Amino acid sequence: MMKMVDDFRWKLRQKEYVPIMTGGMGVDISTASLALESARLGGIGHISDAMGPTVSDRRYETNFVQQKYQKYKANTSSSNKSQVHFDLKMVEEAAFLHVDNTMNAKRGEGMIFVNCMEKLSMNNPRDTLKARMAGAMNAGIDGITLSAGLHLGTMALVSDHPRFRDTFLGIIVSSVRALRPFLKRAAKLDRMPDYIVVEGPLAGGHLGFGMDWAEYDLKTVFVEVVQFLKDNDLDIPVIPAGGIFTGSDAVEYMELGAAAVQVATRFTVSEECGLPNRAKQKYFEALEKDVVVNQVSPTGYPMRMLTNSPGIGQGIRPNCEAFGYILDSDGHCAYVDAYNRELERTQKEGGKLIVEDKTCLCTQMRNFKIWTCGHYVYRLKDTTHQLEDGSYQMLTAEHIFKDYQFSRDHQVKLPEKTTISPQTTAVAEEVAA
Repeated sequence: MMKMVDDFRWKLRQKEYVPIMTGGMGVDISTASLALESARLGGIGHISDAMGPTVSDRRYETNFVQQKYQKYKANTSSSNKSQVHFDLKMVEEAAFLHVDNTMNAKRGEGMIFVNCMEKLSMNNPRDTLKARMAGAMNAGIDGITLSAGLHLGTMALVSDHPRFRDTFLGIIVSSVRALRPFLKRAAKLDRMPDYIVVEGPLAGGHLGFGMDWAEYDLKTVFVEVVQFLKDNDLDIPVIPAGGIFTGSDAVEYMELGAAAVQVATRFTVSEECGLPNRAKQKYFEALEKDVVVNQVSPTGYPMRMLTNSPGIGQGIRPNCEAFGYILDSDGHCAYVDAYNRELERTQKEGGKLIVEDKTCLCTQMRNFKIWTCGHYVYRLKDTTHQLEDGSYQMLTAEHIFKDYQFSRDHQVKLPEKTTISPQTTAVAEEVAA
């Protein structure tokens, strides 16, 4: 009989965990509630540090976004955003609040990690990254996963923090080429990563590949990373991610030497996920042809999403004075440039202002209008029941987690059928809002 995930354990510093790690999807798609369920069940849950002050305002009744906007609102009509900066104490406090509230609610034998993106450059890449990491570490986060970038200088930023060697530190890479320079920097600090996540080309959101992503596959990259570590006598756990849809998919990697797996897309349709219910229904309804990899992200990375995401092809005014999370170190953003180009054109020629080639990622992600997803999102409809009104039944994070943990032979266990329509819940949400 084929093995199941529960036949394996991930051992970290003498403790064993169910080898399932839920990915850190921003902005607040991987909620604290979702991460806490993974930890309660003995695995590892991620929250995301994407747009921390915005999430803090939504969750903890702070007023960080409005404070920043009031400070810089006179700059709104200017195309020059170089003077729009985050207050570092605010950034650190937002990170602390989110992590502290999550850690205080933790139950069970698992852990909570935070996904920390380098591409969240915030017009001051070095200092804002340090503030976010320090806030999380001060609040007692179990681990930090470094993502969306090479992170060559990241570990040095917090090397003097009292929890630098206590906090689990890992990195997401998509090739040996990306891993090699990071490990060289880590060796100089005598602080190698505790784990390495190898993310393949079928993952959701930003990809560590070019538009030639289809020429690569996770299994090949995973084996290359494992072999590279072995050749260099490095004993670091490796965790594949991107396209692992069943527990049997996970077992195949564990038999190749994986310490655990990172999974995300199947949890987007859980009750605990931060997406609005209407968006979750769009994920259920998705067909394979609806899944695209495009270059509308201002970060420069290709991004996988649903092609009917309402945030594609809009021409909303940039709101960097309130947000500005992906302004580079010179205060530039590709969407701001594209918007100003189209604004100038419409002023000369008339017509509606539409920006086709880029999206205002801050505002659209905040409003859940960019529906990022893994390649296999179109299979989600096969994991649940379609109800009489045509909508799909939502799942619990516990159900999905345990299906990964105990399923065999590439089977997916359906939930017990309910009579409550998610559409009814969605209408109630809309009325309440």
